[in-house]
Amino acid sequence: MIRRHESGFSFALLVADAGLAVLVVVAVFAAVLGPGWQDDLAVVLPQWTLSVALYALSWVGILAAQGLYRPRARWSAYSDAIAVARSAVILAAGSVTVLFVFGFYDDVRRFIVLIIFPIQAWATISARVALRAIFNEARRRGRNLRSIVIVGTGPGASAFDRKISERWDLGLTVVGCVGPEPAEPLRSGLYLGSIDVLPTLFHEEVIDEVAICLPAGETDLIAEVYKLAADEGKTVRIPIELPDQVMSAGRIEDLDGTPVLSLISGPDHVIPLAAKRLVDIVGATVGLLFLSPIFAVAAIIILATDGRPVMFTQERAGVNGRPFKIFKFRTMTRDADSQRAALRAHNEVEGGASFKMTNDPRITPIGRFLRKTSIDELPQLWNVLKGEMSLVGPRPHPFDDVAGYDTWHRRRLSMKPGITGLWQIAGRGEASFDRWVQLDLDYIDHWSIWLDFRLLIQTIPAMLRAEGR
Repeated sequence: MIRRHESGFSFALLVADAGLAVLVVVAVFAAVLGPGWQDDLAVVLPQWTLSVALYALSWVGILAAQGLYRPRARWSAYSDAIAVARSAVILAAGSVTVLFVFGFYDDVRRFIVLIIFPIQAWATISARVALRAIFNEARRRGRNLRSIVIVGTGPGASAFDRKISERWDLGLTVVGCVGPEPAEPLRSGLYLGSIDVLPTLFHEEVIDEVAICLPAGETDLIAEVYKLAADEGKTVRIPIELPDQVMSAGRIEDLDGTPVLSLISGPDHVIPLAAKRLVDIVGATVGLLFLSPIFAVAAIIILATDGRPVMFTQERAGVNGRPFKIFKFRTMTRDADSQRAALRAHNEVEGGASFKMTNDPRITPIGRFLRKTSIDELPQLWNVLKGEMSLVGPRPHPFDDVAGYDTWHRRRLSMKPGITGLWQIAGRGEASFDRWVQLDLDYIDHWSIWLDFRLLIQTIPAMLRAEGR
């Protein structure tokens, strides 16, 4: 199984398993002990809430040790049920041992211990079957898909396309094939042209991944395609026939029995990326709630001094060029976009792929203050909550700026854009677009959840210094 496409499902399983563990324990004790069960339980198990939390963590840990969060090429409800039942036996033995060692076993009604673990196993198996069905149905309906283009038009490319098409649960959709005119017909509409059209596809279509299905002897062409795709920040997958043909830059994964060499650009660790998304959801929710007075004051001042609209929306480039509407407080005149082309000659950014102007005549008086304090960016917390942006990441650019990127600039699109990032902390005064991009690529290459926390903390004094423009 291609690991990256299972990350969301694995995280959902982990959360569901932990939540169910707490729910089962509480439900069983409440049903057996009746009204006032919390007080009765506290007599037997002091700090029982901590005990329940440890129980849930232990359950998730045992399931993880049984490989139940690892992606698998072939899955069955039976194999999951066996592994969950085995985990329940381990948890039961461990729980009884702990209760006995600490002298609590005689105080706990023993039949509770006997029924709680079968219920736990049944609930977990049922939830896993239901979650898999929900995720599979979402994939079948075309949601949360990643697009892949196949380089090659021979039998290997056809076979790879067939496997992807048959395994819709992977969350991959084939955009098409590029390469020489196919000797044998490909699936209808699959052939997109020669390899020369690949850069155009990267720039005009949403392409997340590239599968190189070329003959093994064409090493120069494989290296050329890999470099182009890597420079654009695309994940590269190379189906290979022998598992020992491993390139040092990648790792072997399994696609329904076919070994695939995958070369990942950017962060690809399931749990840290899931933690990043969790931080985004919590941070955006808290921010929207606690900053609502600032939102209200900013909206009233804009409305009173410059009228409607209060908000500015614009289509920006998200992950691998996915379009989304960004939300900001309006800081410019209503016809700002139409004036942009005329002001391009005054652009102060070296490289021309972004636009900054110190005394931009389009900025309103209140807009200048909002920009300096970065208050104008706060509505993007809604984009974060929707999953289009992250709290930390490369800043999203308009598509006319993206059109001016050099090839190596485009790798910054391989990670979800953010409200703040390394550029806001370390390079806000830089006039070179290349330097901005290099900071973004440094962030992508060295990303960790701790780096995000550090940048979020450092953003606060950066905002207070009011250096935005």
